[in-house]
Amino acid sequence: MPFADSAVLIRKGMGMTKGKKQNFLSGAVILTGAVAIVKVIGALYKIPLGNILDREGMAHFYVAYNIYNLLLILSTAGLPLAMSRLVSEASALGRENQKHRILQVGFGLFLLLGLLFSGIMFFFTGPISHMLHDSLAYWSIKALSPAVLCVCLMSAVRGYTQGEGNMLPTAASEIIEALCKLLVGLTLAWYLLSRGAPSQIGAAGAIVGVTVGTAAGFLALLWYLLRRRHSSASRDTPDTRLSIFRRILSIGVPITIGAGGLSLITLLDQSVVMGCLQNTLGLSEHAAASLYGEYTFGMTLFSVPPSFVYPVVISLVPAIGGALARGNELSAARSATSAFRVVALLALPAGAGLSVLAGPILNLLYPAVPETAAAAAYHLQILGIASIFVCMMVLTNGILQAYGKEYVPIFTLLAGGVMKVVVNYLMVGNPQIGIKGAPVGTLYCYVLITILNLIAIRRYVPRRPDYYRIFGKPLLATAVMSLCAWGGHSLLSQVIPERAATALAVLLAAGIYLALILLLRVISREDLEMLPKGDKIARFLHIY
Repeated sequence: MPFADSAVLIRKGMGMTKGKKQNFLSGAVILTGAVAIVKVIGALYKIPLGNILDREGMAHFYVAYNIYNLLLILSTAGLPLAMSRLVSEASALGRENQKHRILQVGFGLFLLLGLLFSGIMFFFTGPISHMLHDSLAYWSIKALSPAVLCVCLMSAVRGYTQGEGNMLPTAASEIIEALCKLLVGLTLAWYLLSRGAPSQIGAAGAIVGVTVGTAAGFLALLWYLLRRRHSSASRDTPDTRLSIFRRILSIGVPITIGAGGLSLITLLDQSVVMGCLQNTLGLSEHAAASLYGEYTFGMTLFSVPPSFVYPVVISLVPAIGGALARGNELSAARSATSAFRVVALLALPAGAGLSVLAGPILNLLYPAVPETAAAAAYHLQILGIASIFVCMMVLTNGILQAYGKEYVPIFTLLAGGVMKVVVNYLMVGNPQIGIKGAPVGTLYCYVLITILNLIAIRRYVPRRPDYYRIFGKPLLATAVMSLCAWGGHSLLSQVIPERAATALAVLLAAGIYLALILLLRVISREDLEMLPKGDKIARFLHIY
């Protein structure tokens, strides 16, 4: 999508009135559509990047990215959700001045956090890279440091617009961000490596694209805010800045601690893995980075299914918050149940498909580095199943947070994170297992978190979902689809080229899964009516 089209999305979002406010699933569909576009752009970025940098360069890339993610989550994981919840409550009560003051307080808070965490990355680059046993990631970390400030400022605006029920500004800014990352990052990485630069410099060039993309996304959102700053008037008296500040922190800090705790454990886990490979198994820094790079090839695809769940959660939290502010528990429960159904329909086939066709998919995507792709297949087989539990973790965290149980995910995330570090320490340090223990620790971690969250929802959330009805039919459809994908690829690869067989097997599996979903009546008419043109879709599919 060109930049002009992205701007059109923002302009359309500006004209949205309260009467036309997007409902929960409509907002989720908008963000999911944006995620689909972003993922296509991301594939055009990361797949060629993997072929260019290979495993060692990608290891340096992800070392920087994991540090960035930790600081980003500490500054943006919970606070935008807190803002969206407060804005949604104010919108439900018609308090326009309250909404504007929430934006002012939130923007100031994010500005301070962005300056702090960007400064940490920029001024302490050396100690950070040495702590993670990868001194060659120095320039990647340095190049990524300004991006934290830009994303912090973007998050303030996104939290405000999402609380209003308007997901178009977020969607447009994400597309702009991805396009800049592709055009700048991939071009710069290719240019540097073609000039004979080492892999760590090529990785830093790719990272520059991320920084440029976040800056462009923020400028687009700032333009949106400036265009509508005088768009509404109200006579309500807003709360004091101090009271709003305290409410943002009281809601956002528990969410941030939980999410930040897991990212911190991921960083520690990365340090444990690299440390075990070097200190216990006696590998050099380059050799350890190469093995860890194989693992990151699997992690790249592992992160795709959860990215389609985040839009559901972003739309779900303000929807539940607004319903509860109006005292409508039934509406809140319906939103939660619909979210469970949508996530189950997305996560189960995506994770199972990645696991069943791990090797063929990696060979299809990374033809320039066949040895790395073959080595990464083992990791993706396990990580594909783990991605299902990541999706459920993201959703259940959002539900608990929307119902005011922000502290519960902290304990479940930390429990899973501790398991991940312990399992990886024991398995990766074993010469018979080595790097193959890393995905096992990841799987155990997210399984434990999901189970604990589901138990918490049944205990704390009124009108809790019926898990058997939600997961039963999608599990059956996924099992049949997986068998067809595996069998179809095995048969097709005997008569046509391997890559063509993989593509056809994926299409065959997707068609069979869709047919089974319709045959088993997994989607209700009520779910479809929450989508744009949902009544027409229901009539077309004969769902009554």
